[in-house]
Amino acid sequence: MTSPSPHERSAKKTTTDAEEAEDPVERMISRTGCGELHEALQDCMAEHQDWRVCQSHVGAFKKCMNDYHKVRQEHLSQRRRMANNTPT
Repeated sequence: MTSPSPHERSAKKTTTDAEEAEDPVERMISRTGCGELHEALQDCMAEHQDWRVCQSHVGAFKKCMNDYHKVRQEHLSQRRRMANNTPT
């Protein structure tokens, strides 16, 4: 009995809820506050198999992630300024 090729793109990978909860990418995205938009994008892609059809989802997820990164950068810059202004 041979195992399926790891390069087989059409092979369906079955995962349990526990495995999905442990996915580091999913954890990372959920910390951004964009998890629901990412899930909607994934659902659209699974249904249509065409990213062009899902452009509204792509745009919403991209905006959410850009907003998150902007706020994060502002926060980090503020922390650096505060650290540089503290007397040693």
